[in-house]
Amino acid sequence: MRSINRTSRLYGALVCGLLAWASAPGSAMAQGHTLTAQDYAQAERYMPYNTMPLVDHMVRTVHWLDGTHFWYVDHDASGDHYLRMDASNGKAAPLLDQTKLAAALVKAGKKDIKASKLGITDYRVAPDGRDDVEIGGKEYLCNLKAAGECVDKSTLVKTGSEPGVLSPDRKQEAFIRNWNLWVRDVATGKETQLTTDGVENFGYATDNAGWKHTDNAILEWSPDSKQIATFQQDQRKDGDMYTVTTRVGHPQLQAWKYPLPGDEHITMIERVIIDVPTHTVVRLKMPADQHRSTLCDDVSCGEHGGWDDVKWAPDGKTVAFVSTSRDHKHETFRIADAKTGEVRTVFHEDVPTYYESGNGAVDWRYLPDTHEAIWFSERNNWGNLYLYNLANGQLEHPITTGDGNVTEVLKVDAKTRTVWFRGVGRTPGVQPYYQQFWKVSLDGGAPVLLTPEAADHEITMSDDGKYFVDSYSTTTHPPVTVLRDANDGHIVTTIATTDITRLRATGWQPPEQIVVKARDGKTDLYGVMFKPTHFDPNKKYPIVDYIYPGPQTGSVFTFGFTPSDYDDQSLAELGFIVVAIDGMGTPWRSKSFHDVWYGKMGDNTLPDQVTAIKQLGQRYAWIDLDRVGIWGHSGGGNATADALFAYPDFFKVGWAESGNHDNREYEDDWGEKWQGLLVTRKDGTTNYDNQANELIAKNLQGKLMLVHGSIDDNVPPYSTLLVVDALIKANKNFDMLFLPNQHHGYGPDTPYITRRRWDYFVQYLAGDTPPKEYALKPWPWR
Repeated sequence: MRSINRTSRLYGALVCGLLAWASAPGSAMAQGHTLTAQDYAQAERYMPYNTMPLVDHMVRTVHWLDGTHFWYVDHDASGDHYLRMDASNGKAAPLLDQTKLAAALVKAGKKDIKASKLGITDYRVAPDGRDDVEIGGKEYLCNLKAAGECVDKSTLVKTGSEPGVLSPDRKQEAFIRNWNLWVRDVATGKETQLTTDGVENFGYATDNAGWKHTDNAILEWSPDSKQIATFQQDQRKDGDMYTVTTRVGHPQLQAWKYPLPGDEHITMIERVIIDVPTHTVVRLKMPADQHRSTLCDDVSCGEHGGWDDVKWAPDGKTVAFVSTSRDHKHETFRIADAKTGEVRTVFHEDVPTYYESGNGAVDWRYLPDTHEAIWFSERNNWGNLYLYNLANGQLEHPITTGDGNVTEVLKVDAKTRTVWFRGVGRTPGVQPYYQQFWKVSLDGGAPVLLTPEAADHEITMSDDGKYFVDSYSTTTHPPVTVLRDANDGHIVTTIATTDITRLRATGWQPPEQIVVKARDGKTDLYGVMFKPTHFDPNKKYPIVDYIYPGPQTGSVFTFGFTPSDYDDQSLAELGFIVVAIDGMGTPWRSKSFHDVWYGKMGDNTLPDQVTAIKQLGQRYAWIDLDRVGIWGHSGGGNATADALFAYPDFFKVGWAESGNHDNREYEDDWGEKWQGLLVTRKDGTTNYDNQANELIAKNLQGKLMLVHGSIDDNVPPYSTLLVVDALIKANKNFDMLFLPNQHHGYGPDTPYITRRRWDYFVQYLAGDTPPKEYALKPWPWR
């Protein structure tokens, strides 16, 4: 599922709910030890909220203010320090007076604030010289030159509450009201309606992908802030999804548009260009497009919104965009005249499985001044960049070639004809998941490696392309953050070197990277393994496999440094070996690697998980292959149940959270991309049967816990209930936690379900007795 990866575990949390037990015979485990609250407390020491504060000077990202200045947060035992660095000389100074700011914010009504932990998420200097800071979702204008005074910016100008998209000049923001697009003047709050014919389920810029439905506006401003590229989205014939809240009295029915695979009618978009000063709407002269993306299962893929597959020309006269077919097999690059709406088709790409325009970001670019386009393709089995001629639609030449992927294009300088990109697998001998940073000429030639360290590199470039900040690390080596010259990669200055002395004092240890062979016996698979800090090689340990099967991401959250990979180390601390392994069918490797189980989603990388765990059991005598557990969330919940059903003799205990157990019950775009369009045969069987967990639920032998939120609007709870129904009809014992009024992420009660999951593996996999109702610390939400 979209966004259902390790982030779902970090921030999508759990709430206590109704526990329904179906009595089950205990697994054939000898009665073991009785764990105490102190044992659980020791495990809790390695939860993120306990380990993160103990890591000093870990600067991962910075925020550029202009071409030569950026701000960042440095942390040590005394708290957070906000610093501003001048890239021209490498000198850092305080960004602002934190003590004065905290006092001013308290006077402005924000009581829960400390100078050592401000929690600033955005900062800029306002036109009048005041500090413009965003904290806790609120924006404050602060004058810190005198005694210190802050004012909540929302109290200065009375406007509607709809979320807006700022124009490039930051003077206007566009928003949706009553299915139409409006703009408001940021300074005065004056609001102006741009469209008038938007109606229910046929509105402008609406953000509804089925699994996601928000009030955000999806659009792209022109560079001069005078035009908007957006769409009128037609969902009038789409099918509905329903959930019902739980409360005393009449429940509340929640309904929204949610097309499914095979539906005759799915979401369509009519592309428009809006001239803001004249309120003129130009409808592009072409048929309605599928609501599809070249990258993800929404037209807005990035964390910060926007319409990824639309690029304005610098002069605002034309717009380039890519149309994607319903099954993601056919891409069409087009250019539209912003004034007339005329559309010209430039070139196509057709693929046998599914097309993607990058790994993590849309990587095509529009270069109208030279009548060129940068195009991403995996046509040689790897993600490379190609230069196309926009006049005739012909390929000029490859920009990059060979093995390894371009994962993300960060900047293109049309004048110097230079492209800067992140990539994986392009340096022989370097772990293939480590991101490195390169530059290459649009005219081809060998790319230049700018980050030679064999590590995972996180990059933030300056807007003018002269500098970039590089934070590089591995699972065992914490980040070093440096400022580098974007021309040759030389280090200008070291910004911060992470110190984990305080973390190590707790007994903390990093996970081990592991390499095993895939199902084919030839392909290397990579993963991480966590052992108890009190590990004894003379003991036998049960093993728990954390799984997210893909296809859009894998089980391993990062091969860079993290003090806690959510609760993997904590679970290991209770007497387990915990592993996460990226099996075949996950991204970042070759196209053929990614395509292994296209159209056979019931695979779920499980053949790789089984063979990998068996190899580890043969390699390490302290792994007990008779006690194998598995768990995951969303796609991982699907894979967990699948593992218990498809490999009942191997996986003994599973904890399946919010699983999309049959993708005919999940939004159309996701399943139709990875499984293909739904085909129903004459005998009633379908090409989706191979991924439907309810059809093999009768095979259950071990202990299985099914967990789902009752109002999950990403993966609706009916997906789990299909499995429940099948298990009941097969007379199988199972356990279930149904969480009233909780969505796909379970909210701030993560501790409850996390602890229950620990209990489940302790009791049924290790054969031990957990302490009664241990209370984990609440996650420090902010």
